[in-house]
Amino acid sequence: MALKCGIVGLPNVGKSTLFNCLSNAQAQAANFPFCTIDPNVGTTTVPDERLNKLSDLVKPQNIVPTTVEIVDIAGLVKGASKGEGLGNKFLGNIRECNAILHVLRCFDDDNVVHVDGRVDPVRDKEIIDTELQLKDLESVETKIKKFEKLAKAGSDKEAVKTFNALSKVKTALESGQSARAAQLEENELPYIADLHLLTIKPVLYVCNVDEASAKTGNKHVEAVKAAVRNEDAEILIITAQMESEIAALETYEEKQMFLAEMGLDEPGVNKLIKAAYKLLKLETYFTAGEKEVRAWTITKGMKAPQAAGVIHTDFEKGFIKAEVIAYKDFISLGSESACRDAGKLRIEGKEYVVNDGDVMHFRFNV
Repeated sequence: MALKCGIVGLPNVGKSTLFNCLSNAQAQAANFPFCTIDPNVGTTTVPDERLNKLSDLVKPQNIVPTTVEIVDIAGLVKGASKGEGLGNKFLGNIRECNAILHVLRCFDDDNVVHVDGRVDPVRDKEIIDTELQLKDLESVETKIKKFEKLAKAGSDKEAVKTFNALSKVKTALESGQSARAAQLEENELPYIADLHLLTIKPVLYVCNVDEASAKTGNKHVEAVKAAVRNEDAEILIITAQMESEIAALETYEEKQMFLAEMGLDEPGVNKLIKAAYKLLKLETYFTAGEKEVRAWTITKGMKAPQAAGVIHTDFEKGFIKAEVIAYKDFISLGSESACRDAGKLRIEGKEYVVNDGDVMHFRFNV
């Protein structure tokens, strides 16, 4: 699935440092590669301890993790919505992403100059929010003009529905809120889908803190939490400088020793990748055999035939049944044959909604 998360933020907040850390992230015990598509786009593996545990039991010839695509988007400046700086390119890159990782500087350091003179993550957030909202308002106003007359006439029901959905978004944007706050009904979303609005995308606020604040956060993080309390968004605390030091270590064992010394259970970039995956509403199912244990990416709520289609379109077209073992049963019993003998292997049909972690085989006929 070609789904992307875009890393955004003002200059000098640490987003490029995080992107570079991701390029060296060893999400599993083995050294799975990070793939650079172009200078600011990369695909990195999603850390999933379940894949390792399945592999330990099955002992396959090959292990294939799932991935997520990360885009390092050029730093934003005031006026980007009007094309200032790299504004048009910046906003175009965000439009192509499915979710936003918004990096905020939450540390004080006189040696790292802040673009606006002093550290204030809430102000930084508002600068970017404003630029994105202004660009979205421009898009909404352009489209709403096309439907206003038809909607007022009342004869075209689809035009009325389109106008009403656009009006909700316009009201939110004009009040300084993002399109996410417009509280559109599910059936209204198709009427604005073609606009690819920037502020309707799910967002994760990444608070970049100093080493002393890595576990508990600080006053800047608390200020961010207060500012986003009413938003449908999550917050992740990370220390980009420390992540850079971890990424520079050559072996998995060295990284684990460093983490143990710092009292951490895993690198922050792992948490960031997992959070990005969750932000995109993605889940994982597994296939497990002697040749390969593999993680497959699906969207939450996907049914068995569509999940089969992620492997190959023929699997979806000719879908008959799915053999399903819950991950916890596979791990506790130790093998597919043991699960079968214990009655833990289920046969599911076309309406089965795949659960995160399911171990599956598909029966199909083309």
